[in-house]
Amino acid sequence: MTDRPTHRVFQSRRAGVLLHPTSLPRMATEGALGEEAFCFIDFLADAGFSVWQILPLNPTDGYYSPYQTSSVHAGNPRLISPRQLLAKAWLSPHLRASIQEDSTPRIALMASLRKNFLENATGSEHTDYQRFLQQHSYWLDDYSLYSVIRLETGGKPWWEWPAGLRNRDKADLDKFQQQLSDSLQDYCFEQYVFFDQWQTLRKRAHERGIVLFGDMPILAAHDSVDVWRHPEYFQLDNAGQPLVVAGVPPDYFSATGQRWGNPLYCWSSHQADGFQWWIDRFRTQLELFDLIRLDHFRGYDSLWEIPATHQTAEGGSWQPVPGRELFRTLQDTFGELPLVAEDLGIIPPKVIKLRDDLNFPGMKILQFAFDSNADNPYLPHNHDLRSLVYTGTHDNDTTLGWYTGLSPSQQQRVLEYLRYPEEPIPWPLINSALQSVCPLAILPMQDLLELDSSHRMNTPGTITGNWQWQFDWSQIPDGLAGKLRQLNRLYGRC
Repeated sequence: MTDRPTHRVFQSRRAGVLLHPTSLPRMATEGALGEEAFCFIDFLADAGFSVWQILPLNPTDGYYSPYQTSSVHAGNPRLISPRQLLAKAWLSPHLRASIQEDSTPRIALMASLRKNFLENATGSEHTDYQRFLQQHSYWLDDYSLYSVIRLETGGKPWWEWPAGLRNRDKADLDKFQQQLSDSLQDYCFEQYVFFDQWQTLRKRAHERGIVLFGDMPILAAHDSVDVWRHPEYFQLDNAGQPLVVAGVPPDYFSATGQRWGNPLYCWSSHQADGFQWWIDRFRTQLELFDLIRLDHFRGYDSLWEIPATHQTAEGGSWQPVPGRELFRTLQDTFGELPLVAEDLGIIPPKVIKLRDDLNFPGMKILQFAFDSNADNPYLPHNHDLRSLVYTGTHDNDTTLGWYTGLSPSQQQRVLEYLRYPEEPIPWPLINSALQSVCPLAILPMQDLLELDSSHRMNTPGTITGNWQWQFDWSQIPDGLAGKLRQLNRLYGRC
């Protein structure tokens, strides 16, 4: 392996900010792919950042977790910005007024939008739409069908649908599609709007020198179109229930481990068809992002397999995964892959070797650096060019909350290592991340705003109260962008 990952993003020193689009101001009314996102891109550029890192963009469950989604391909319709559509010439005056007044439910809005589009869009716009439907047919048709069936069955998971629909009986599906053709097309159009808005946002980011850094969960949710459409790729019984589920053993985050509940893959089926399901999945992600974080990279070597009857993760075992074969196939298909390995936790040497052989950079978290001795790999003096550095991630407390929760002796160790800085936490850790030799430093937005634990994004091992944090522009003090640009310039990251 080379000293530095070969992808172009890592050929110069950069800095970025971790902020999921749902954390943008006015998300509930404005969506996340409109003016608020454009303003955030401008803030990043003005502050000398060149990377915006986000979490998965797919449709979320009732707890809003971006790691438990109904599709590994589709975009989350909650992110769509209705007001961004006001610039479209094909909107009728009535619908334009409805959007401005925010008076139409989302499902009804999409139906009206599609009707307006079909009646008033230009020829080139119709061509773009048909091109989108064709290029995304490998997942879009199944997604729209799954979404409409789920809606028509009152939100029931697919294994509780009528047998013909649950088992994808062709006659039953054909009848359903004929009866609800308009609804199916509405869901397809909704995805067209999402991808169109995302590409507009991506173009704006690139114009301002910002790279979009996405995130890809390793697993699919049980109640998802992916498992319903391809049960042969998962370890399920005849009723569609998992035989084994995924999780992690006891670790830093949980003394009893984590039982995620996702069904595990039937890898022999994936290998038998040349990993086509994975090729399709990466095709979608590479359309959205310039750089992708592989969540739970350890799972591409082996996954923690828990019998489905067990209620905790402690009774599981590691089962092998053909990750090396998978990534070689992906490299043969796409060429060099712009991937980052989330290699946190207890990582055995064979996983490190897999990461290095594939030339994927790993991650260093400064909040993990002060709980042992000088050999701790997360301490800045042990960093290298093959890693990204973070103060913390979406799974960590804010840096201020983390520091406040340390014992006095632990706080003393932090201050001693940082040479008793004049500025209060979190700024010394921010400076340390930017000083690091790592080619890319990522800072959570909460740390830039000096926020405490009440602004944490996620607490692993818990279900409620996560993924809902939002910032407000009033929280950004005067001069913050200038201060950050000065730091990024000082440490060669502009």
